[in-house]
Amino acid sequence: MTRAVTPSRSRAQARSQRRWRRYLADERAEAAMYRSLARRRHGEEREILLALADAEGRHERHWLDLLGDEVGRPLRPALRTQFLGLLARWFGSVFVLALIQRAEARSPYSKDPDATPKMAADEQMHEEIVRALAERGRNRLSGSFRAAVFGANDGLVSNLSLILGVGASGVSSHVILVTGVAGLFAGALSMGAGEYVSVHSQRELLEASRPNPEVLKIIPDLGVDNNELALLYRAHGMSEEQARKRADLVLGEGTADTSVILDQPSDVSHEEIGTGMGAALSSFCFFASGAIIPIFPYIFGMSGMTAVFTAAGLVGVSLLGTGAVVGLLSGASPAKRALRQLAIGYGAAAATYLLGMLFGTEVH
Repeated sequence: MTRAVTPSRSRAQARSQRRWRRYLADERAEAAMYRSLARRRHGEEREILLALADAEGRHERHWLDLLGDEVGRPLRPALRTQFLGLLARWFGSVFVLALIQRAEARSPYSKDPDATPKMAADEQMHEEIVRALAERGRNRLSGSFRAAVFGANDGLVSNLSLILGVGASGVSSHVILVTGVAGLFAGALSMGAGEYVSVHSQRELLEASRPNPEVLKIIPDLGVDNNELALLYRAHGMSEEQARKRADLVLGEGTADTSVILDQPSDVSHEEIGTGMGAALSSFCFFASGAIIPIFPYIFGMSGMTAVFTAAGLVGVSLLGTGAVVGLLSGASPAKRALRQLAIGYGAAAATYLLGMLFGTEVH
C-alpha cells in the first residue's frame, strides 16, 4: 500500500529543495571565485586556490545527488557571493581574500541537517586556509597600510578638531581656513619628521644587533675544550647542549662552514623597514590627504554652521571608509570597525568644539 504524500510533507520537501538549489548555486559561484583568484596567482598559492575550488565542486555534487531529477533551472547565487565573485575577477587582492574569509565563517552547513559533518568541517577549514592566504598579503602591506591608515586618520581627526575648536570660539571663516591650512602643514611635517626619526632609529637598532663579521678571524684561536663560542650561542638563546654541539661543529675539524656563526636571523629586515625619507614622504602625504578634507568647505567659501556640518559630514564618510578597510583587512566586521572609527573621531572633535565654545564665551 502506497502512503499518500500529505500537503504539509510536500511543502516541507519543496522548501528543502529550494534550500538545496540555493546551496548548489552558491557552491558553483564559490568554485568559480576561487578559480578566478587562482588565475592571478602563481606557484603554491595557485595550487591551494584550485584545490579549494575542487572542494567546492565536491559539495556541489552532494546537492546535485540530493536534488536528483529536481535540479530545475540554475538559481542565482546569493548577492554576497556574486559580489565576491566580481571582486575576485577584477582585483584578486588581499581585500578579496579577507572578504572570502568572513564569508566562509558564515557557512550554514554546521546547522543544516542535510549537509554532512565533513562538509561543515571543510567549510571551517576553508576559513582557516583563506585566513592564512590573506595573512601573506597582510604581512606584505602591513607597513605601508599602517602608515596610510593612521596618517590619514590622524589628519582627519586632528584637523577637524582644530577647526571646530577654533570656529566655536567665534572667529571668522578666514581665520578658520588659515588655522586649518597651518594645522595641515604642521601636522604633516611633524608626522614626516617623526616617521623619519623612527625608521632611522629602528635601522640603527637593527644594525647594532647584527653580529660583528670580524669575529670570524678569531675562531681558529679559540680552544676546542673550553671556548667562548658556546657561550656566544647560549647568549643567542640556545640551550647549553645545543650551543656545545654547534661550537663543536664549527671547531671540530676546521672544515665546517664558519659563516654559520653569522646566521642569526633577524625578525625585521632593512627592506621591510624601508628608508627614512620614503617613510617621511609617505606619512606627510597621508596626513595631508586626511587633513585637507575638513577644510574643503572653507576653501570653497562656506561659513557658519553650514561649513561645520559639511566638514563633519565629509570627515565622517572618510572615517567610515578607513574603519571599514581596517575591518576588512583584519578579518573583523567592517561595520563595527567603521562605526568605532567614526565614534572616536567625532568624540575628539566634539570635545574640542565644546572647549572652543567655552573659551570663546570667556573671551567675550
